[in-house]
Order: sequence, then structure tokens, then C-alpha cells
Amino acid sequence: MSEWNATMYDNKHDFVAEYGKGLLEYIPQNEKQSILDLGCGTGTLTVQLNNLAKTVIGVDQSESMIKKAQEQYSNIEFRVCDALALPFESQFDVVFSNAVFHWIKDHENLLDNIHKVLKPKGLLVCEFGASGNIATIENAFIKVCQDLGYEYKPKFNFPTTKHFADLLKKKGFIIDKIYDYDRPTPLKDHEKGLENWMRQFFASELEEMSKDIQSKIIKEVEDLTKDKLWKENEWIADYRRLRVIAHI
Repeated sequence: MSEWNATMYDNKHDFVAEYGKGLLEYIPQNEKQSILDLGCGTGTLTVQLNNLAKTVIGVDQSESMIKKAQEQYSNIEFRVCDALALPFESQFDVVFSNAVFHWIKDHENLLDNIHKVLKPKGLLVCEFGASGNIATIENAFIKVCQDLGYEYKPKFNFPTTKHFADLLKKKGFIIDKIYDYDRPTPLKDHEKGLENWMRQFFASELEEMSKDIQSKIIKEVEDLTKDKLWKENEWIADYRRLRVIAHI
């Protein structure tokens, strides 16, 4: 995917971190623990994790996200890092991750890496897109792209609860809690909300097109989804989340 726009992410899509705060209640109260924030973005939740642990490291594949995190929170260690090639072993009591796993195709390799970096009895606390997440938006985007002669291959990995539970067990995790739920999500900027969202999360697809085609696609996706997603002067994205608490 293309490099993230870290400023736009913080300004227009800060709901990602805001909703992630609910996960923090699952972090044990232990000031001696070490935590890995996997896919930390610009560090909004990493800084809160830092209040709950002796050691916190934030990692993300995006250089622009890590750069912004380092500028904002210079007292915390941040690294550019691939979730499928983590350079740690038996180092963390907790791996925390919010809104990341759906960007990763290979969940088997991901869980192997998480297992590897956890200490014995270590805890995984995560939430990400569940099966059916953003279905209205993505289906409209697929249709409009096809109508205009562009091929969009769905890039997100939104598993069912059963599929991910089976994978966790296969990889040696004991599940404490796993469930999916609907989380309708208001998008900022009123009528520009869905356009902002598409320009952030479909950036790599849109940047291959001319500006005129980009505008046409965005307008047609808005038209197709308006009946379902436009409510009282704002766009409400059809988010579904999968929440997991598990240990080894």
C-alpha cells in the first residue's frame, strides 16, 4: 500500500484511536510489565499504554506514522517494523493491537510472530475489522471501479469469529474472550466524511487514477451508499469489529 498520510489520519480519523481506548481496560494492572503496541500508528494509544507498564515499544510498518509518533512522544521507543518479521523473542508480557490485523493477509504468520515475542503466559489484547466490516462502502467501491474499467481486489482480511478462534487455538493461544459486534462509526467533516475516508483507506487505488476519475468514483460511491450510510448530516460508516483477549 502507499505511505500513510499521518496528519490526515490524526485529524480526520482519530476515531480509530478513540474507539481503541476501550481495549485498555483489558491490560493488567502491573507497573513492571512490558507491552508491545503492534501497529501503533502515531502513538496515541502507546502513550496511554506507557502509563500501565515499565517498558512500552510501539512498532508500525509506516515510516510517516512512526516519524510523527517519535516527534510527539520522544520519551517512548518507536520503531518501523513489519508485523510478520518482529525482531523480538519472549520479551513482552502483553501484545496490544488496535485496528491493524485486517491490513495483514497472513494471520497464521502474524500469530506465530506474536506468540514468539510473548513471554510464557503472555497476553494478546486486540481488536480489528470483523467479517462484514465496511461491506456497504467496499461493495460500492468495487462496483464503481468495475463500471469504469478498473479492477479493485479486496485487500482487507476481515475474518469470522469462528475462523479466527480456530486459528488462535491452532497457534497455541488460550482464548479468554472473543466476539464480534457492530460499531457504526460517524465520519468527520459532514458531507466530506466519506470522501476523506476513501482518500485515506483507498489511497493506493485512487492514486493510480487521474484526478477526474478519482472524483467520479468518489461521487458515485457516495450516491450508491447514501441511503444506507448518510444520517442526519453525517456519514456513518458500517464498521464491524472483532475483539480478542487470549494468552499463551
